[in-house]
Amino acid sequence: MRYKTVIVINAFSARLGGGQTYLKSLLAYMPKQEDISIFIFSPESLELPEDIRIVRVSTKWPVTNPIARAAWERWILPRFLKSVNASILFCPGGVVITKPPPSCKVVTVFQNMIPFDQQLVRKLAWGWQKIRNIILRPIMLYSLAHADLTIFISEHARSTIEKLKSIPNPITIPHGIDDSFVTFGKNILPPDNLPKGEYLLYVSRFDAYKHQLEVVIAFSLLLKKTRKNLSLVFVGENDSSLADKIVRLVKEFKLDERVFILGAIPHELLPGWYHHAKAILFASSCENCPYILLEAMGSGRPVLSSNVMPMPEFGGEDLAYFSPFDPHDITQTIEKVLCDEKKFAMAAITRSAMYRCHLSAEKTWNAITNLAL
Repeated sequence: MRYKTVIVINAFSARLGGGQTYLKSLLAYMPKQEDISIFIFSPESLELPEDIRIVRVSTKWPVTNPIARAAWERWILPRFLKSVNASILFCPGGVVITKPPPSCKVVTVFQNMIPFDQQLVRKLAWGWQKIRNIILRPIMLYSLAHADLTIFISEHARSTIEKLKSIPNPITIPHGIDDSFVTFGKNILPPDNLPKGEYLLYVSRFDAYKHQLEVVIAFSLLLKKTRKNLSLVFVGENDSSLADKIVRLVKEFKLDERVFILGAIPHELLPGWYHHAKAILFASSCENCPYILLEAMGSGRPVLSSNVMPMPEFGGEDLAYFSPFDPHDITQTIEKVLCDEKKFAMAAITRSAMYRCHLSAEKTWNAITNLAL
């Protein structure tokens, strides 16, 4: 069969977390047309659907090294694009240093807000993470400005970038969640290691801008004020010095039997944790399109969110918001939500209906395939 549209996806940067979730959702809802062929360069950890139109391509080049991967993208990838007569080079990581053949158009997705949060970057200790974000900022701006199509996943991100650079062909398509995360009204079995009694849940990797420290302080204040029999559960990668600091703080506050730091758990197990929570917190101060917030809303449980954009863009007017920098504000918001759980639960599930992965995928594929015409 002669393929009319050949799409090459450079997904080597999608090593974990939201990057992989985004691609899995996108590939799960491929357009029905048969004259599409997709070649995808990706880590082996990215599970691909069984579809004869999707082919994983490997390379012996050491692409796990960022400098080596940049060389591969600059000098080797263009040859592959030419050999398969590619119509589209799709770079979902927001960085494009490949110069494709003239007949091949470039699509990218802006997903990483950290390089553009100057306050956050200034606070980072000198090291690879800080240097990486300083370097990424001009590279990403150049990539977005020279792409044939740039997909933004929030209006907040789009307005931030368009104040800095003229983007020739922008479109905004927010992420969506899989139906397995829409658990409201369903009978969902509880996870095996659920704590006894009611619990507040915070799902996110440990990092300074996720404000787990402030959440622990707020939880301590809550228990002193209300004496409620509540637990606080953290789920997410905890291999950072911040996690160690929080463990020490939990011991200092004598909350060892109230605060549980579980580490990362398989993504497919998260719906059960969301569904059985008393309420769900999301305290990040730097996001583009917060997958975790969308997943939490799909559970139909009360959701408390950071008031920093773009969280209100996705949560709407009726969610409960707090300053992630202020433990006292977090405490007061938890109290408010626990006094009117049903109201905030209904606000979450109602708003959640706007964000489904099949809707996001359909819009994305339509934009890409129309560009290839």
